[in-house]
Amino acid sequence: MDANNSFRARRGFNWTSLGVLAACAALGTTAAAAPAPADWPSVGRDQGGQRHSPLTQISPANVGQLKEAWVYHMQTDAAKAATAGRRSGSAGLRVSESIPLVIGGTMYLGTPYGRVVALEAATGKEKWVFEIPDGDTPSVRGVEYWKGEGKHPASIVFGTRMGRMYSINAATGKPNAAFGEAGVVNLKTPEVMQTGMDKPYFLPSPPIVFKNLIITGAGMGEGPGGLASGPGPRGDTRAWDARTGKLVWTFHSVPKPGEFGHDTWGGDSWKNRSGVNVWGHMTVDAERGIVYMPFGAPNNDRQGVDRPGDNLFGTSLVAADANTGKYLWHFQVVHHDIWDWDTQSPPTLFDVKKDGKVIPAVATVNKNALMFIFNRVTGEPIFGVEERPVPKGDVPGEHYSPTQPFPVLPEPLSQNTLSRNNLYKDTPEHKEYCEKLVDDNNMLLGEVPYTPIAFNRYTVNLPGTQGGVNYYGGTVDPKLGLFVVNVNNLAQPMRMVLNPDGSIQNAGPLAGTRRFWNPETRLPCGPTPWGQLVAVDINTGKIAWRSTLGVTDDFPEGKQNTGRPGLGGAITTASGLTFVAATDDARFRGFETKTGKEVWAAKLPASGYATPVTYQAKGKQYLAVVATGGSQVGAPLLSDSLVVYSLP
Repeated sequence: MDANNSFRARRGFNWTSLGVLAACAALGTTAAAAPAPADWPSVGRDQGGQRHSPLTQISPANVGQLKEAWVYHMQTDAAKAATAGRRSGSAGLRVSESIPLVIGGTMYLGTPYGRVVALEAATGKEKWVFEIPDGDTPSVRGVEYWKGEGKHPASIVFGTRMGRMYSINAATGKPNAAFGEAGVVNLKTPEVMQTGMDKPYFLPSPPIVFKNLIITGAGMGEGPGGLASGPGPRGDTRAWDARTGKLVWTFHSVPKPGEFGHDTWGGDSWKNRSGVNVWGHMTVDAERGIVYMPFGAPNNDRQGVDRPGDNLFGTSLVAADANTGKYLWHFQVVHHDIWDWDTQSPPTLFDVKKDGKVIPAVATVNKNALMFIFNRVTGEPIFGVEERPVPKGDVPGEHYSPTQPFPVLPEPLSQNTLSRNNLYKDTPEHKEYCEKLVDDNNMLLGEVPYTPIAFNRYTVNLPGTQGGVNYYGGTVDPKLGLFVVNVNNLAQPMRMVLNPDGSIQNAGPLAGTRRFWNPETRLPCGPTPWGQLVAVDINTGKIAWRSTLGVTDDFPEGKQNTGRPGLGGAITTASGLTFVAATDDARFRGFETKTGKEVWAAKLPASGYATPVTYQAKGKQYLAVVATGGSQVGAPLLSDSLVVYSLP
């Protein structure tokens, strides 16, 4: 193999498939059949995940007039009674990242209180309620819609915390008897429950529908082998018949012997390997029949002593035939991931105009703040990718990759290095806290990207595991040619230690999920802005603008414009607006998409750690977001509200 082919193989292109796929490129360049203009029928609105609405009633000229139209409280009196004795958070409140769907004037919403509801989209009045049995709860990030076929009705499909998948009639809320057993499929099958049926297995995010297939990711615990009790389930992606619930195909996320990528797992390290699962959102090029799967890191996700090699398809974007699950191409975003930098954002489909050609593209963004843009048919990078040397660490027995891939364009979406020079410096008291935190704990700051976690010493990488872009991904305004995404400049301390049994793990009072901040004030110690909204020109790969996203209310006047970290993504509309909640300052904001200028803000009852939606009902455009607050960025649980806005 010559050097050029070796480089290509390392990058992960399946060049043998290009002849077949090139023929597919002659099909149109749209990502999927367009939904009805008034609707929001999938979590990404369209199957390609653009999250762009053609509605224009709410415009830059009148957005300042938006008022609260109605509020739906997910925790009813009955739900409160049902949670008695097993409450979490304050007053039994539970976090929700749910994205509602709206089809034909009806809103469908999964709640964290074991209920899926259908509401009148114009008023919030309940049409029906489906109570999930056994104290089970739906996927925390939403539900999916299938339009039905013949005698099989339009349906709402969703996974649950207990590893079940339901199909219920969208008109009545009743289970579809022909689907599985009385409307339920048990996802905990022997083929994925490799180390025992008693292990946890769930769907953290909704499945995606393609034709008459329901395509599901997987969820399992993180840590050593996935669970404290040992190796967990497989992270395979599977497709099920939407009419019957029967299994149609399985894509092995950790390749078995004889499958492409198996040789990237040294020795028997592939056996009983957990992780490598799609816990975020998938997307589909419905016209070409390609599903795009963003896979997370292998477990253990912060050290890979027992898994030599690049570990495909860990932290990779994988394209497969949506009809059969057959592998087409992949790109590994992080080789041998030991930073927990899962590739979980929905792969966003759009068209790039470059050198006089229209190129069907897919973009992936993730926690390491890098954005890669590929020809979505062939997997070739549109703006270039380079393998660059990265540091080697000192953890005994670790198998460090000597290089990692970097896009030539775009530049990093958020800051990706940390040093004494860019620690927080503005208010004297917090500046002193941050410098003392570093000095008292002898922290190693990640002055170069991919600084490995040190042995017996705290290492702080920027971005950390909640920095850069998380599972929510971005949105595209195809007319303006802008990809818009909110990012976190939030670092993370980690430290590898030796356990008494000889194993190695990330541990210590500052490791785990604690961020690089003051936990009492939730003030990060990295550089401001701590949150940003960023726009990338999809036709040039260059940053179009950056805007600070979020304020620190506790800071004195004139110093509050710090940006804030958060979760949940943005959406765009054809009137030239971008809407995003996400930040832990409990605001819902509107921006002018072309310039990044903030043009509207409203205070929410709690932080909206969810992606909003916009839709039209009875002639009026509405804007909705779930706002519960949550523990992932340190804010308390404060609300059970879905909040909806409209013009007067």
